[in-house]
Amino acid sequence: MQQNNGLDKNQLIIFVLFTMMLVGFMFYFQSKQKVEQQANGNADKTQVAQKPAENTTKPAMVTNLNDSVQVNSIQKVELKNKELTVAISSLGGQLSTVELNEYKAYNKASDINDKKLLLFDKNNSTYGFQFKDKTGKVFNTKDLVFAPTQSGNSVTMQANVNGATIQFIYTLLDKYTIDFNVKTHGLSQVVSDSKADFVWDFSARQMEKGRSQEQTHTEFNYTFDNYQSFDYDGRTTMEEPKETLNWLAIKQQFFSMVIEPQNGFKNSHGSQDMIDEGEFVKKFNFNGQVDLVGNELNQNFKWYFMPLDLPLLKSYDKNFDELLPLGWSFIGTLNRWFFIPMYNLISGWGIAAGWVIFLMTIIVKIILSPVMFKQHKLSAMMRVIRPEIDEVNAKYKGADAMKKQQETMAVYRKAGVNQMAGCLPGLLQVPIFYALFRFFPNMIDLRGKSFWFAKDLTAYDDVIKLPFHVPLLGDHLSIFAIACTVVILIYTIMTAGNIQQPTQEGMPNMKVIMYIFPITFLFFLNTSASGLSWYYFVSNAINILIILVIKYWILDEKKIHAQIQANKQKEPKKEGKFQKRMREMMDKAQEQQKAQQQTGKKK
Repeated sequence: MQQNNGLDKNQLIIFVLFTMMLVGFMFYFQSKQKVEQQANGNADKTQVAQKPAENTTKPAMVTNLNDSVQVNSIQKVELKNKELTVAISSLGGQLSTVELNEYKAYNKASDINDKKLLLFDKNNSTYGFQFKDKTGKVFNTKDLVFAPTQSGNSVTMQANVNGATIQFIYTLLDKYTIDFNVKTHGLSQVVSDSKADFVWDFSARQMEKGRSQEQTHTEFNYTFDNYQSFDYDGRTTMEEPKETLNWLAIKQQFFSMVIEPQNGFKNSHGSQDMIDEGEFVKKFNFNGQVDLVGNELNQNFKWYFMPLDLPLLKSYDKNFDELLPLGWSFIGTLNRWFFIPMYNLISGWGIAAGWVIFLMTIIVKIILSPVMFKQHKLSAMMRVIRPEIDEVNAKYKGADAMKKQQETMAVYRKAGVNQMAGCLPGLLQVPIFYALFRFFPNMIDLRGKSFWFAKDLTAYDDVIKLPFHVPLLGDHLSIFAIACTVVILIYTIMTAGNIQQPTQEGMPNMKVIMYIFPITFLFFLNTSASGLSWYYFVSNAINILIILVIKYWILDEKKIHAQIQANKQKEPKKEGKFQKRMREMMDKAQEQQKAQQQTGKKK
């Protein structure tokens, strides 16, 4: 009697009830969350977003080249446009505070993005030009005290070093750009080298909910070959002794800080170290050489403090769009020309981000429907011919494995089942999966967008808190990850009946492996973007519905079984080229095996 390991009609009812309960539960959380968001929104409107220019009088000890000690008051001058608020400190003449006005950082206390998004602040960034004087002594501009002069949205910082003058001229341009012009006069009388080092120390502040995910996306990025070549380094060191860097960036998950020298950085090297806990996620150090002309440094630089928004990045025409880690080659193309435009189109209809993802899933399923339908139909047909396969296994029990495999393939051939046809949909899913794995945690339009339990679709939802930490799982359980795991498990149960059990000793039981896979998927999704979990929940739920439709409304299993029995009485169908090649290879292997056995007996 044929055994059916799929879901019966009672199980179908249970699945539908489970889905209805889950959807109802999600709507409850959504309505509750809307009330909280309205309350938070009203509170935000009452805050005043103005900050006056700050002049501090905190004394600092600064030693100049004459070893004389002087006390100076450290001043800060503020510049502001719609996108940026920056403060320039007279100590080092450097940017000390950089705030992105239109974005907020994650606040662990409120579990939402409501803190000021400060890329530079509290001395997490220091930079300057390092010179060697004629006595061999090294000095850095970050240790000097500059005198500020402000004119509109431009500030000139000036310092004197043994008769030499160093000027840093900062001009806040449109959007996210700060012009940084460096001029020196009389420096040739002080220094002996024809180059200077630009040294930048930076600690990346945590700004997103998922710390480990943000650490993974925080790294060095840079271009060379006249902006044509791009590279990145997420390891411990970066070494580019031969290339001239057109720009260098320290990129975080959704934001990036870029320094662009007019004549490039040479002999560049840097280091980066993970920070396990606390306010910061990673520590960086960069050192790149700039040339002096006549032992003077007169060069224009630009700072960019940007959100990783693809249209914005492309508008600069400096290869900044490579900062967005959408994947290499075909994967990146799939995101740039398919998933991002599709998301932008659907989100333009004014619907919630979660429903945008839902409709994206439906569209992808429709596009893949021809091959997916063939895969599910093939799966159903393999379940129907299971009794025939069992007969072959019983008939050739104890025989050599090659003969048994030949007879098994013959059964598939008579039934019109092409096993290789089931591989194509699986291969198509691989680039789609990896593209979405890149898409969801890096799509800035999804950042901070809530949906049901998830307060941010680019981070995990942690409604279920654990009183302890579980290795690889964390201190929470994601409801979206659990829901996705459940539907994958149901799908596995429905399809596992088609898997042939191993007939040789030592071979792994594939059914057990398939049942373990959904559990491991929970560990993967629990700390991933909830948008990814939601997508795969919908995707696998659709797969289940397709299987049920094929089983109960499209595929007549009795008719297929009768046709297989009738085919046994007919002449075998002409083999296809691939099947013929496979059979010839198996016949040859069987002959070689017999020859080896005979040789062994003679010995």
